[in-house]
Amino acid sequence: MGGIVVMQEIYSDVIQFRGNHYEFGKKQGILLKDSFILDNRKKQWKVRRPRFTIDEQETKDIFMQFAPQMWDEFQGFQDALGWTMTKVLQEFGGYRLEYNKSGCSIFTGSDYLVRNYDYQPKTYEGRYTLFQPTDKGYAVIGPSQRITGRMDGMNEKGLAMGYNFMHRRKPGDGFVCNMIGRLILENCASTEEAINMLKEIPHRHSFSYVLLDEKGETFIVETSPRKVEVRNENMCTNHFEILKDENRYHLDDSKQRLQVMKEQEHYVSDAYQAFRMLNDEDKGVFSKQYKNWAGTIHTAAYFPREKKAWFALGGNREPYTFDFANWLNGKDLNIEQLFGEVDTDIPFVHMKENVR
Repeated sequence: MGGIVVMQEIYSDVIQFRGNHYEFGKKQGILLKDSFILDNRKKQWKVRRPRFTIDEQETKDIFMQFAPQMWDEFQGFQDALGWTMTKVLQEFGGYRLEYNKSGCSIFTGSDYLVRNYDYQPKTYEGRYTLFQPTDKGYAVIGPSQRITGRMDGMNEKGLAMGYNFMHRRKPGDGFVCNMIGRLILENCASTEEAINMLKEIPHRHSFSYVLLDEKGETFIVETSPRKVEVRNENMCTNHFEILKDENRYHLDDSKQRLQVMKEQEHYVSDAYQAFRMLNDEDKGVFSKQYKNWAGTIHTAAYFPREKKAWFALGGNREPYTFDFANWLNGKDLNIEQLFGEVDTDIPFVHMKENVR
């Protein structure tokens, strides 16, 4: 007899904003004030001591070098929440943060990038954002991670990005994955510019960044605090192919998901079939390892040429389609929340109180 299936309904808030970074930070701070997220975060810090220090000036200097507009966003948070800048940076700064293990699988064609985001429900914030800055940077669509960061997304130039975790051994001083995702999407118009940025910025942990733009060629950038390498490949899980000495010890699950995609690749003739390969629970890529920090929470797809995005929470779902091109032309979306179901009783940080 199989175990009892516990399907939990979950949602993501759809947040649309046009304005400067300071105003965006302030708006998000106001929204967060009434959410479970900050309260739960406070309780989580009591259990998990931060394994990093915040040097405000050093952090400011590094942001001024790579994305000065982000500092304005932090100041917006500071004013909305009445916090010190050090606290804002600890929560949302994305420079020098610890990251737990996670899964993730990415598959691309010449005109689409599909990814499964596999992680722990207690860390998922349930925020899908569309931000069109009026001060500096490109407009970006995609789900947020740690509020200010992006774990996958696409910008107005048609650059799409998703990242996969490798390991967190021997961390360095630097940006964490989700802030790097945001910096790439807001500042880079092409895969070439994104690769250059990934070679230039300091990395806290080891991740692969998968990049696709309108030209249709996929690049996987393997990054660690010590080295950055680039390769051409249309699928990626959680191990390096070039920086092999940087790999973690247990790669079975990662290699198995990659093998499953390779075996099914010749059946995939379009984006929808690629989406089904990752989102259908019986195809071998979708993961239910929520307790191991590696269960699939969302499947996202991006179309650089069409400027469209698909999104689904949980498995066996039909994707919701965002017409990003339309939104960029000023047509607001009439959707406030996206819903889905996941097979876990682990609570989500944005939906319940006392999530530790």
